[in-house]
Amino acid sequence: QVQLVESGGGSVQTGGSQRLSCALSGGTFSRYVIGWFRQAPGKEREFVAAVSRGAGNTAYSDSVKGRFTISRDNTKNTVYLQMSSLKAEDTAVYFCAADSDSSFLRRLPRLYDYWGQGTQVTVSS
Repeated sequence: QVQLVESGGGSVQTGGSQRLSCALSGGTFSRYVIGWFRQAPGKEREFVAAVSRGAGNTAYSDSVKGRFTISRDNTKNTVYLQMSSLKAEDTAVYFCAADSDSSFLRRLPRLYDYWGQGTQVTVSS
């Protein structure tokens, strides 16, 4: 059974940086497109970023482009989300997810097969 575990969340000041990690077990890591999503209270889960199986391609939402960087290390079965210039509106629970059905960097949460439990990121002044 594929399992995803996020780590690295917490509280950070506006303008600060934070790195999230997502470790996958129970599957062949390099077979999955990995995405990061987030969900703020009262809002729907939204796409943040995704990285291709070989790490050669990435995609970002407009709201984080230029501030966040997604990367993966297939030797460690881990995906990272480096977040910089954080804003209050980045406050949310962040989830990583694995897509086994496509090599495209898809943005709809319902297309991802496996999910982590989420990690809270709180940005405040």
